[in-house]
Amino acid sequence: MSKAAIETLSVIVERTPKTPAKAAKTVAKKAAATAAKPRKTAPEPQSDKAAKPALLAGGNPQIAKGYGDAPVQAYIAAMPGWKSEVGRRLDALISRTVPGVHKAVKWNSPLYGVEGQGWFLGVHCFAKYVKLAFFRGASLRPVPPGASKSQDTRYLDIHEHDQLDEAQLAAWVQQASQLPGERM
Repeated sequence: MSKAAIETLSVIVERTPKTPAKAAKTVAKKAAATAAKPRKTAPEPQSDKAAKPALLAGGNPQIAKGYGDAPVQAYIAAMPGWKSEVGRRLDALISRTVPGVHKAVKWNSPLYGVEGQGWFLGVHCFAKYVKLAFFRGASLRPVPPGASKSQDTRYLDIHEHDQLDEAQLAAWVQQASQLPGERM
């Protein structure tokens, strides 16, 4: 046995009570000390400010990945300033235009799709605008104005004081929902 191991064992032996009465007394002291300490109360629930999602670069809300309406509504509620109203209007228009639309938040962006066909539209907040991504936008008529590095994708940027052409947007959403979507 090494010298260090022998020293460790001797320390343990020195600390161990030699009689059962002494051991009982030590246990009783520890129990009394523990009982005398006040118990910690349960942590207080976080305030509303602490519960709000963080905003990433450009003001895009950081929302956990999730499927269904709830995470999309959480994203919309967390959109800063005027963008939240745009988000509510877009979500309502998409839900009216495509009954039973599937919703999700992935990569901190709401996605809209049709079951079995994939996602046809994504939304993302930037500092000065809200970007709609039509994943098969090159097939829409008329083609949405924003070009993309992807041959199929087209964008629509909505700025604070833009007048939203809801009829045109509904037509694009309707067309996009009938095309094969993106698998993500």
